Amino acid sequence: MVPVSYSSDNQTLREQERTMASGSQNKRTYIQVALGVLILCMGYVLYVSITEPWEAVERQEELTDRTRMRMSNIRVALIRFDERTGRFPGSLDSLHIWVRTDSTIQADSDSLFGSGMDPDSFIFSPRTGAQFEYEINDTSRVMVYLLSDPDSDDEIGTLESDPTQLNAASWE
Repeated sequence: MVPVSYSSDNQTLREQERTMASGSQNKRTYIQVALGVLILCMGYVLYVSITEPWEAVERQEELTDRTRMRMSNIRVALIRFDERTGRFPGSLDSLHIWVRTDSTIQADSDSLFGSGMDPDSFIFSPRTGAQFEYEINDTSRVMVYLLSDPDSDDEIGTLESDPTQLNAASWE
């Protein structure tokens, strides 16, 4: 009869257990790494889903501020034109030419409009580049105008013969 050795069988069983344990440990490590990567990806997606809409809102607010600043600059030019001539210009193109060629306006440009005002683009909306809409009503005792942004509800003035609304902006 062959002698039975229990110690070698026990060693083999222990080695098999260690091999199985290390194999399950490797699987566990792979799963943890995969879950970590998944958590990072989901965190990035969450971050982007929060910040992108906020950045769009900030861009829109900045465009609104720039549009209103240009409309305010046009209002200043219209008031100056009215003070000098006693009437409003017939079109924004006429006002644009007057602002570019009047030496007093050119000399006082920074104090009237603020630094950095480009006379070539001040009659255009920064949103789409469309020209602001301008109408005058000279049929009543009080001459009035309406300056509006074609891309929003912002406007300055009125077409009704209400002198209190002459240079009033809708956002003020």
